[in-house]
Amino acid sequence: MIVVILNYVVPVESIDAHRPAHLTWLHEGVAAGMLLCAGRQVPLTGGMFLCKGERADVEAWAATDPFAVHGLAEYRFIEVAPSVVAPGLDLLKG
Repeated sequence: MIVVILNYVVPVESIDAHRPAHLTWLHEGVAAGMLLCAGRQVPLTGGMFLCKGERADVEAWAATDPFAVHGLAEYRFIEVAPSVVAPGLDLLKG
């Protein structure tokens, strides 16, 4: 599993202009089976994705995010191997 941390490198107003395309991209990631969940950081300085798959594949997919394409965010990729999960979340175990 890959945790992806986004940090915005532009003002939030620039982010907002690309948010609809970003949300469409996220929903496509869910439909493709790569994206498990995504959300905003609080306070709004970036976001987080939880993905399944190989790190190289997740990195390539993240490069197609409208935020990445337009240079709005930096991405950090953290590979994890969950061994303890809450009931109902067994799909998170590698």
